[in-house]
Amino acid sequence: MTETWRLGRGHSPIKGGVLTLAFVALFLVHWQVSVFLQTFFLHRYGAHRQFTMSKGWEKTFHLLTFLVQGPSYLNPRAYAILHRMHHAFSDTPQDPHSPTHQPNFFKMMWRTKLQYEDVKYRRVPIEPRFDGGYPEWPLLDEKLSNMTIAVGWGALWALFYLAFAPHWWLLAFLPFHWLMGPVHGAIVNWAGHEIGYRNFDSDDNSKNTLVFDVLTMGELFQNNHHKWGQSPNFAVRAFEIDPAYQIMRMFGALRIIDMSGAQKSRWEPREARTTRAGAAAVPPALALPAPQDGP
Repeated sequence: MTETWRLGRGHSPIKGGVLTLAFVALFLVHWQVSVFLQTFFLHRYGAHRQFTMSKGWEKTFHLLTFLVQGPSYLNPRAYAILHRMHHAFSDTPQDPHSPTHQPNFFKMMWRTKLQYEDVKYRRVPIEPRFDGGYPEWPLLDEKLSNMTIAVGWGALWALFYLAFAPHWWLLAFLPFHWLMGPVHGAIVNWAGHEIGYRNFDSDDNSKNTLVFDVLTMGELFQNNHHKWGQSPNFAVRAFEIDPAYQIMRMFGALRIIDMSGAQKSRWEPREARTTRAGAAAVPPALALPAPQDGP
């Protein structure tokens, strides 16, 4: 079937090989740019406001997120509200996406989808502490964010692959192009609370899954992030690398964003934390009464 697909398009083996590499590169670039915009714009900026930027740059990144995520564009308001709820209720029954209480991966994501749609379409009341302070653009978030537009985006991806892909197996990339935003969220929400190590003790099950998180641009440092929720740098130890933060440092140097007032995450060895906590737990000595002269 592969040979028939390729020869039917008149590709030589060399040209077919180059085109295959080009499609693989396209998929990887789409993955990385999409996950960067999700962590940088939707998460660190929209949900947490870990840094500031001008309205012009906010609109620029808002539009880029819409164009890059395409058929799986995530509404910034709904994303921010659900994420704030996740931090408030992490790994409790009220958490919108906890593998601890939804042990089936697909059930967890289906529950998240239903809650996301309830928030996006304003079907449920929102607690004031979770509302406000997120980017809004009604044209993109409401008028151009619907099933018809999503199907149109998906059809464009499919037609492009059908027209130019040199091998049939490359069509396996299509579902990821269609669902890029939710796929990234699913990986982080599941693996980030199921697989990895912990730098900090917490009441939830958050973990750091990768030490160099090129897969989700730093999002899999969940344990660090739940400890330092307002820090734009999700890495805290010398061997940990948060790729998105490195790009953000460049944005800061170019004055695209301002991180000068951001929280600073830091690592403290467990032994030092234990010693400090123990010292704090020792009650201060009682003051002795002053000596009295005479009876």
